[in-house]
Amino acid sequence: MASKFPEVQGGGSLIVAWQVKEKNILVVGGGEVAAGRILHALNADAKVTVVCPASGLNDEVAYRVLEGQVTHIDRNFEPSDLDGADMVLCAIDDPEASTKIWKLCKEKRIPANIADVPSECDFYFGSVHRDGPLQVMVSTNGNGPKLASMVRKKIADTLPTNMGAAIENVGKLRQKLREVAPSPQEGRKRMKWMSAICESWRLEDLVHMTEEDMETLLTHYQHGGIPTLGEIRSSLPPPSTD
Repeated sequence: MASKFPEVQGGGSLIVAWQVKEKNILVVGGGEVAAGRILHALNADAKVTVVCPASGLNDEVAYRVLEGQVTHIDRNFEPSDLDGADMVLCAIDDPEASTKIWKLCKEKRIPANIADVPSECDFYFGSVHRDGPLQVMVSTNGNGPKLASMVRKKIADTLPTNMGAAIENVGKLRQKLREVAPSPQEGRKRMKWMSAICESWRLEDLVHMTEEDMETLLTHYQHGGIPTLGEIRSSLPPPSTD
């Protein structure tokens, strides 16, 4: 009986896509590691505040401050900086101060990441491949960041270069489908039809699908037809799914 189900492998992390859009992320520090954390947060549309003396900002972080991409507090961290923070990313070369920040975050139940101290992290930053809406993250659970980067590069090398564009078009089609068939009762049918499109169309066709193609394709949804891109553009009847 047990062999029918996946074996539990403890010691991992719960890998999720954490939505931080418009959330307040506090970054303590202004060096190279902080710069990477800041970019991750900005890419996720978070509101970022950086606490660090101006003399400690590297060129990239200084640029973010100058461009108004982040809010800068020109001094060392103070406990009051945690007020209103939804997440804390600490990247300073002071183990004692970092641990104090970690403990304060625990008291206030604010999720935090203390750079290079896995035991003082609620979550880890993996190595990420980004192509438009596509994000692939590799995590070693804090054991080997360099190895994570190597694995990520190998995975990225196997992906088509236009995968991101295909995903963007599928997202647009999915949104249009929800407008055509908004009822919750249509949920299972929508998922099945979208899955059939993704499985039967070539990646190149998904990439080159236009808004007009999408509108034509959606006319086949109600009867479950899955026409090819060529059939859509030549107005040929789609194959029957019956």
